[in-house]
Amino acid sequence: MLRVGLTGGIGAGKSTVAARLAEHGAVLIDADKLAREVVEPGTPGLAALAEAFGEGILTAEGALDRPALAAKAFADEDSRRRLNGILHPLIGARTAELMAAAAPDAIVVHDVPLLVEGNLGAAYHLVLVVDAPVDVRVRRLVEVRGMAEDDAHARIAAQADEAARRAAADVWLDNSGTPDVVLAEVDRLWADRLVPYEANVRLRRPRAPMSPKLSDYDPRWPAQAARALARIRAAVGERAVRADHIGSTSVPGLVAKDVVDLQLVVSTLDEADALADALSDAGFPRAEGEWWDDPQDGSDRWPKRFHYGGDPGRMINLHVRSPETPAWRLALLFAEWLRQNPAERDAYAEVKRRLADAHAADGTVLPYAEEKQEWVNAAFRRAEAWAGASGWTP
Repeated sequence: MLRVGLTGGIGAGKSTVAARLAEHGAVLIDADKLAREVVEPGTPGLAALAEAFGEGILTAEGALDRPALAAKAFADEDSRRRLNGILHPLIGARTAELMAAAAPDAIVVHDVPLLVEGNLGAAYHLVLVVDAPVDVRVRRLVEVRGMAEDDAHARIAAQADEAARRAAADVWLDNSGTPDVVLAEVDRLWADRLVPYEANVRLRRPRAPMSPKLSDYDPRWPAQAARALARIRAAVGERAVRADHIGSTSVPGLVAKDVVDLQLVVSTLDEADALADALSDAGFPRAEGEWWDDPQDGSDRWPKRFHYGGDPGRMINLHVRSPETPAWRLALLFAEWLRQNPAERDAYAEVKRRLADAHAADGTVLPYAEEKQEWVNAAFRRAEAWAGASGWTP
C-alpha cells in the first residue's frame, strides 16, 4: 500500500486534485469529512463533546451546533486542547480503520488540510502540496465561498506559509491556472510516479541500473534528504542510533549523480536485518547483499545492508550500518572533510567528471565507481589525518 498525504492552503483547490486522484482509483480518506463523521448524532464523539462543553452545543434536534461549540472550544487554550483531546483520537482511530481496510495494492490518498502545521509528512510515502498565489486564493474564497475579503486574508495568514509547505512537499502542484492544467499534471503524476512507486514497494522490485551521469549541485538535495530521513526515523523509531545525509549530494558545490545517499546507523548488523521489512514498507526496499572492503588495505570485508528508494521521482541510496564495522564513521568523515576542504572537494569533482565521461556509454555505474575507488581510498587516509589534526569526531 502506498500512503500519500495531500494538503494545501485554503482556496488552493485541493479538492480538485483529490477528486482526480479518486477517479484514477485512489482510496480517498478526507480528514475534514471524518471530523464531521465522528461527531454525528448518536456517536460517542458527540456525547463526549456535550459532556465537556455542555448541552448548549447541541441543536434542538440533537445535532452539533458548530458555532456554539466554536464559541466555547476556542475561547482559550485549555478549551482548545480539550476539544483536540476528544476529536483527534477519534479521527485517528477512524483513519487507521480505513487504511487497514484498503487493499494491499491500494494507493491511499489522505486529504489533510493541516498536514504541514501538524508536521505529519513522515507518516506518508509521499506528500503532495496543492498551491496557488494568495490573490488567486482570496478571489476564489470571495467568489465561490462568499467569504469576506478580510476574512479570506486572515484565514490564509493563519495557515502555514509557502516556505513551510515547500519544505514538506515531495510534489508541488501549481493550481493557479485553469483546472485542465493541474488535472493533466495529476494524470502524469499518477501514471509516472504513484503507480510505479506502489509496485516498487509492494513487489520489492529491483531498481534499474544507474548511469554515471553527473549533475551540478542541486540546492534541493538537502531538503529531499531531510524528508526521507524523517520517514526512515519514523519507520525504525528508537532503534536508530543516528541517520544522516552522506555522500556527494551532502557536499555543497560538488557535482554528483542525482541520487541522494543516506545512512542509518543501528546498534548491530542483526538489528539492520531485523529492520529490513519496516524500511522496505516505508518506501526503501532492501537490495541484494554486497560487501564493503576496508579502504586501508582491503583485507577486511564487511557485509552491506543496502536499501534503495522506491520512489521513481527521487532516487535514493540507503546504507544501513552498525558501529560493529568502520564504514559508518568513514562515510560521515569523508563528507565532512570534503565540506571543510574546498580544494579536496574540487579535486574530487575533477576525478568524477573525468571518469563519468570515460564511462558514459557503460550503461551501469559500476565501472565508474570501481575506478573512482582508488582516489577515494587515498582520500580516506588524508581525511583521517585531517580528523586527527582537527579533533573531528562523528
